Amino acid sequence: MVSDDRLVAGAGSPGGSPGGSPGAEPPILVSACLAGLATTHTGAAKPNRKVMELVRQGRAILVCPEQLGGLPTPRLAAEIVDGASGASVLDGEGRVLDTAGGDVTSNYLRGAREALKAARLAGSRVAILKARSPSCGKDRIHDGTFSGTLRDGSGVTAELLRREGLEILSEEDLEGRDP
Repeated sequence: MVSDDRLVAGAGSPGGSPGGSPGAEPPILVSACLAGLATTHTGAAKPNRKVMELVRQGRAILVCPEQLGGLPTPRLAAEIVDGASGASVLDGEGRVLDTAGGDVTSNYLRGAREALKAARLAGSRVAILKARSPSCGKDRIHDGTFSGTLRDGSGVTAELLRREGLEILSEEDLEGRDP
């Protein structure tokens, strides 16, 4: 788990921002919706105070994998179906469908790869992603029935970033931390 002081390294000091003093922590990859951008499937934001503070400090790189994958905002809700997970989607064994039955798997895969590119370009080692999303969800995602039921599993982007060695957090992991 990332420490509180690592999340806000450099708060109030010039060395805490990208390009600051040697040894400064690299930026954290964050879901754009958590930073207050209206990128969710409904066209809303899901602002998180602690993520927004990281953005203000210049310590965050914002991504929306669904948009990076070519999907519009707003867009139909989508879920990983048939008991699959982000891991099985990455392995070519799972699918992501929208509420109309459209297969958006390729968009989710493209968006995950683009988010990984952003993380690599910035040197990010930590990502804070939106909980329960079919792209960004960490540990728990919707079950593919569009009923609001959750099950164990990670989203496509969260799983790819984890496989590539990033530490994955959700906004829920930030609760109780003091930036």
